[in-house]
Amino acid sequence: MDSAHEDFDGLLPATRRDLLHRVATAQAEGRTPSLVAAVVREGRTVWSAGRGEVAGAAPDPAGTRYRIGSLTKSLVAVAVLRLRDEGLLDLGDRIGTYLDTAEGADATVAQLLSHRAGLAAEARGPWWERTDGALRAEPADLFGDHPRPHPAGRTFHYSNPGYALLGALVERLRGEPWYEVLRREVLLPLGMERTTYGPEAPHAEGWAVHPWADALLPEPAVDTGLMAPAGQLWSTAGDLARFAAFLLDGDERVLSAGTLAEMCRPAVEPQGPEWTLSYGLGVQQLRHGGRTLVGHTGSMPGFVAAIWASPDDGVAAVGLANRTSMGSLVPLTADLVGAVAEAEPRIPEAWRPAGDLTPELLEIAGPWYWGAQPFALRVRKGRVLDLTPLGDGGRAARFAPGPEDGTWTGLDGYYAGERLTAVRRPDGRVGHLDIGTFVLTREPYERGGAVPGGVDEGGWR
Repeated sequence: MDSAHEDFDGLLPATRRDLLHRVATAQAEGRTPSLVAAVVREGRTVWSAGRGEVAGAAPDPAGTRYRIGSLTKSLVAVAVLRLRDEGLLDLGDRIGTYLDTAEGADATVAQLLSHRAGLAAEARGPWWERTDGALRAEPADLFGDHPRPHPAGRTFHYSNPGYALLGALVERLRGEPWYEVLRREVLLPLGMERTTYGPEAPHAEGWAVHPWADALLPEPAVDTGLMAPAGQLWSTAGDLARFAAFLLDGDERVLSAGTLAEMCRPAVEPQGPEWTLSYGLGVQQLRHGGRTLVGHTGSMPGFVAAIWASPDDGVAAVGLANRTSMGSLVPLTADLVGAVAEAEPRIPEAWRPAGDLTPELLEIAGPWYWGAQPFALRVRKGRVLDLTPLGDGGRAARFAPGPEDGTWTGLDGYYAGERLTAVRRPDGRVGHLDIGTFVLTREPYERGGAVPGGVDEGGWR
């Protein structure tokens, strides 16, 4: 059954048909009772569709609620980072500073956000996603006989109970239930009015699909209690498209641009050139089709969900389905991003002069040398410095202006967090750049005392 709620405004007809074909094929070949999807570009939903049936009609991407599983974690992470930005906690604080927990008290807030606390993947007792939260009525009930498979900080190990602790942290510092905090501080400012704690009509039912027959089995939709911050919420594709737009463009009412960037960076730098999946502070990073995407996936009995956003392309996609296992939803959602980005590449903004340059900034622009390695230093909008290696090797980095004149702070790569200083000579002119003790001069191994260890007096030969 086709949806009557497709929004094609803003995309070319061929692109719209391609997206619909992908979603329809995934729903049919995946034997999924219903599937909704939406695409966001430049901050707004430009396409959405629903396939299958919910209560005898096509699902409405804007109005039909689905359980979103672990996408809940990303929203909880935003609430925690707001607490940090207000100065109510530090990401390096141990969770035991705020909570009386039998396990994980020595883990830091950052480790819990990035699943590096070493805690068990699942909660104590019977399958927590299918059993009432009353079975785990107290914090001590969250952890079973093997609560700590790894030492804190040693490795990535996905932990649902870890996010139960983060929800409790929000409640402790705000003095009210975590969902109420989330709704007031995150959901409503982003326009996510249909994102709710439990199912509210109209909503899809959760189903398991028989592996060898076209038959369905209802799945339970319980209140998971203390485990709810790990995967309780229900939402619509329309609401999640608004969160996808937030991942693309941010919203200063919810998080500062710097904190959002921090959230979306890998918490531990991925190792090796072939990595495909990593994790930040409540957000996953996925390499797919030559792109690096940020977002999250989710599942609960009867439901699967995915959000992927490509900030470089200004495109994001959302997918929701009411089937317990549908592994194809994750690549489908990522493919929707790639399909739009490739068929309709982003139109660059018109170039305009920066308007905020000073003679001091122009003085440091141009070629610099670390030893004999050439670099180009360009001044970008907002007084951001862009350091690019020329030729083979060298480390690229961007630097944001610091609170003091003549200093900048690294934003990414090897120099993230390191200080760049324009060191001036007695006559006031810039003599060299210092980046975390590395010296860059205007000439290769320039004489004059700036290069540590000195330069051979015999010169080049």
